[in-house]
Amino acid sequence: MSLSQNSKLPFVEIEEIESLLRKYPNICSTIANMRINLWMKIKEEIHTMKKISALALVIMMGILLSVCGCTDSDTTNVDVNSTQAETEDNSANAAASEENPGPSDTETESEDQTQMDSAPKKILVAYFSHSGNTREIANQIHEKVGGDIFEIVTVNPYPADYDSVVDQAKQEQEDNYRPELATEVENMDSYDVVFVGYPNWWGTMPMPVFTFLEEYDFSGKTIIPFCTHEGSGLGRSVEDITDLCPQSTILDGLAIRGSSVETAQGDVSEWLREIGMEE
Repeated sequence: MSLSQNSKLPFVEIEEIESLLRKYPNICSTIANMRINLWMKIKEEIHTMKKISALALVIMMGILLSVCGCTDSDTTNVDVNSTQAETEDNSANAAASEENPGPSDTETESEDQTQMDSAPKKILVAYFSHSGNTREIANQIHEKVGGDIFEIVTVNPYPADYDSVVDQAKQEQEDNYRPELATEVENMDSYDVVFVGYPNWWGTMPMPVFTFLEEYDFSGKTIIPFCTHEGSGLGRSVEDITDLCPQSTILDGLAIRGSSVETAQGDVSEWLREIGMEE
């Protein structure tokens, strides 16, 4: 073993070291063995430290995983419990609803309709009469149902002669004429039910009745037709009323022969009961 001349060791001269090495040749092998042993110990220490570090790392990872696992478990339990609570609350509410059902829309509408049906109706008996037969039936109806009575009167009266009236009525119908009325209903909007009476002229209503039905808004009202005739009944008058008042409720009408009006009280009463206007 040789040392460079430039090497320096504190407190010991190089010559002294070389002298000692020549004098004690076994020192080199001893020093070498010591170095090897020291290196082995260092490796063992490093290996041991690695084991300890690895073990510490494993322990730390285990702790972290345990903490994460607990956090996830708690979250899951909260969600499950919350869902169960909501489900139980919903089930309880559903059961309570079944045990104590509230009024349905249908029931409410039915109750409202019942109240409307049971409410008193304001009635108007309106009629057009030439010979007086229809006036008689209108008075009989008015006596039984009450309300107000109104006569449809034209500005220009019809002639008294039968043949002349027949000819004029025919011409007015062919011309689709609307005679001007001399009378007017005050506050038509206040009436719920309107009886409409007329003689049957040429299979339907006289044209003044057409004028009357067109002058007012009958939407939502109940119209009840009645007429006097000499064999043709109501004719097509109900269809004409329906066309003129499409937003109204039209009940079954009454037709009385002109020759029977004086004794028609029984027929009038029976008809009123059938349509629900008299008990």
